[in-house]
Amino acid sequence: MISYISDHAHYDVVLKAAFMARSSLWLATSNLKDAYVERGDDVVSFPARLGDLLEKNVEVRLLHGKEPGPRFLEDFDRNPILATELERRMCPRVHSKLVIVDMRMAYIGSANITGAGLGMKSEHRRNFESGIWTDQRDIVDEVIDHYARIWEGEDCSLCMCRDVCQDPIA
Repeated sequence: MISYISDHAHYDVVLKAAFMARSSLWLATSNLKDAYVERGDDVVSFPARLGDLLEKNVEVRLLHGKEPGPRFLEDFDRNPILATELERRMCPRVHSKLVIVDMRMAYIGSANITGAGLGMKSEHRRNFESGIWTDQRDIVDEVIDHYARIWEGEDCSLCMCRDVCQDPIA
């Protein structure tokens, strides 16, 4: 299955699948800002939902391009499990927007982890986003390999941005 998704489908398809992860959730985004999502009948912060997954022993990795926004950090700090269990790395070259769920499904597209990107915004306030959602094995494997290469810092030694990298991966 390969599906083109746009706009609000990012929330309905990608995020709902992400929060159903059973073993792993790998996320890549260039930008992290406050984003809110549903939890049953409630609305909670994106970091709170990541904490829910970690409490279920789901491996959660977050790869991002720059420091999160202040509200995201406040929400992050309200969820102590994130400080000890969330695997997080920052690289100023990350501009990818990827979601890998249980190593079986992948999103490749334009949406950052922000309210106007993946989060709960009204149709008239959200960004115009587009992407591909797939469980096609060869594509998912390529997305995993791309993510893992960055995560492991395979390109760090030759990177021309080390002077602006606050915390080199390798």
